[in-house]
Amino acid sequence: MTRIDKETSGTAVTVRGLVKHYGETKALDGVDLDVREGTVMGVLGPNGAGKTTLVRILSTLLAPDAGHAVVAGYDVVRQPRQLRRVIGLTGQYASVDEKLPGWENLYMIGRLLDLSRKEARARADELLERFSLTDAARRPASTYSGGMRRRLDLAASMTGRPKVLYLDEPTTGLDPRTRNEVWEEVQRMVGDGVTVLLTTQYMEEAEQLASELTVVDRGKVVAGGRIEELKAKVGGRTLRVKPADPAQLRPLARALDELGITGIATTTVDTEGGAVLVPILSDEQLTAVVGAAAAQDVTLASVTTELPSLDEVFLSLTGHRASGPQHDPGAGAGSDTASDTGSDTREEVAV
Repeated sequence: MTRIDKETSGTAVTVRGLVKHYGETKALDGVDLDVREGTVMGVLGPNGAGKTTLVRILSTLLAPDAGHAVVAGYDVVRQPRQLRRVIGLTGQYASVDEKLPGWENLYMIGRLLDLSRKEARARADELLERFSLTDAARRPASTYSGGMRRRLDLAASMTGRPKVLYLDEPTTGLDPRTRNEVWEEVQRMVGDGVTVLLTTQYMEEAEQLASELTVVDRGKVVAGGRIEELKAKVGGRTLRVKPADPAQLRPLARALDELGITGIATTTVDTEGGAVLVPILSDEQLTAVVGAAAAQDVTLASVTTELPSLDEVFLSLTGHRASGPQHDPGAGAGSDTASDTGSDTREEVAV
């Protein structure tokens, strides 16, 4: 087994110039990506952006047309067999053998990974306990709830103790409670040192789990960085100005509207919150707002700034509003839209 050196120290996934075309469709068009070890990288993008195509290439299920990718020290094209032993993959839908009990699903995967019978039994027991499935261990997976199947699927992807785990829309179709359970498990995995590449269209999920984000659209990376950096990059802050006397709310709003400072749009009155919301672009404008309040003899209870929401960042960068996955009936078989939403994308990559 020959490893190749990582291109970047401390980086679990390195992607340079990755290209994949389906006829005239450019699913990936020169993607660059770095994922630091022991972190969660969230990959955001609308349907058809190229997210699932990226995951398929990085998990050796699909060959790129051009470019280079190294995962956990292995080249995805030249060393696929070695790579498959150090990665895990969970797709949009739980892909377990529903005729088999949960325990047998995990034992079978352990044996396919060349664990001894004793090791495979121990690993299955360990994972069932970790994912709170011990009581259902001997029941067929077909009797499991959706949340239980998702947990079993995650357990299956962890059987080989992967260094890198791909989660492709992992909470699609789950209720809020089950989604929170999945988030907790992902956080626990990262705590154990696993690196996670997460594709999602749920902004709450990205904010909950990801250390950094990469936004892709039409096969290209359009932005990347920490969440706060992306919010700052989009530009603009909202100033929440709260008067001590609620009766001064409307006069304060009129005074701020009349400032006439370039970049300050019409204010919004949050009656319920007792504050005036003012879009600003600079610290100088912040000072002007406070000065205008003082000029009107308005005593301020508080002044706080808010960055754009992640939904607003997504809309600004892609021109699309964030939403849950939706099937596009017009998508062709070769398009990334079809692969993102049409069927289970998980294939057996552990053997």
